[in-house]
Amino acid sequence: MLDNQELNKFISDALREDVHEGDHSSLASIDKNAQGKARLLVKDKGILCGMEVAKAVFAKVDEDLRVDVHIPEGSTIKYGDVAFHVYGSAISILTAERLVLNCMQRMSGIATKTSEYAKAIEGTKAKVIDTRKTTPNLRFLEKYAVTVGGGFNHRFGLYDMIMLKDNHIDFCGGITKAVHKVHEYLKANNLNLRIEVETRSLENVKEVLNCGGIDRIMLDNFVPEKVKEAVDLINGKYETEASGGITLESIRSFAETGVDFISVGALTHSVKSLDLSLKAEIN
Repeated sequence: MLDNQELNKFISDALREDVHEGDHSSLASIDKNAQGKARLLVKDKGILCGMEVAKAVFAKVDEDLRVDVHIPEGSTIKYGDVAFHVYGSAISILTAERLVLNCMQRMSGIATKTSEYAKAIEGTKAKVIDTRKTTPNLRFLEKYAVTVGGGFNHRFGLYDMIMLKDNHIDFCGGITKAVHKVHEYLKANNLNLRIEVETRSLENVKEVLNCGGIDRIMLDNFVPEKVKEAVDLINGKYETEASGGITLESIRSFAETGVDFISVGALTHSVKSLDLSLKAEIN
């Protein structure tokens, strides 16, 4: 679910960046009273995402614009489909066009990629989750797109979960010391946050198990066979997450180890946008 306040701020900032004092191309060439109609034409295949964002952008530009949705959010789309029509001021439609397309193309690409990963592990207990490897200031849209594609969100930022990664552990002086310091910090600041610890070897996993006091163990850059060993060793005491260089081709082998979560940065950091186009319809 998208936060309306956050979405509204994003749209305002994005329109300020793009339009500034005016869409001079449209203002100069089109009569101010001209009415128009345009369709969102799909020129690719995948999962449609960003419909609510598109409607919000059109409404922000011109509250009199009307959007008729033909294909619901999260639907499978193919070349030649028409996702929606927009009606109203021709100038307003063109002013909103690029922001609508930039958002929907990117979000649909993420939803499509996520859907591929989610389908690859169907029938296992594992869930595919995203990471913080997102575009600055677009994280809320990109993580929403992951859920539309059938994936799940990990922590949203640095503030809503403790994750002790390799650098935290190395700078602190070890796993056990880091976990103890986290508990002291949470108590001193009256915070209730889940704790995840990254491990790089089975010895690390054993140290976490001996230390305790955490919620999830990340198995970073383990091969599937080692993930299976670690999952068996943890034996349900804590949630488990496989991470690190996991591809569409390899994800099934990780899911079959019995791990709870598989994090994939590629869902957001290296996605091909879907090809969508806004086309004027002239009667």
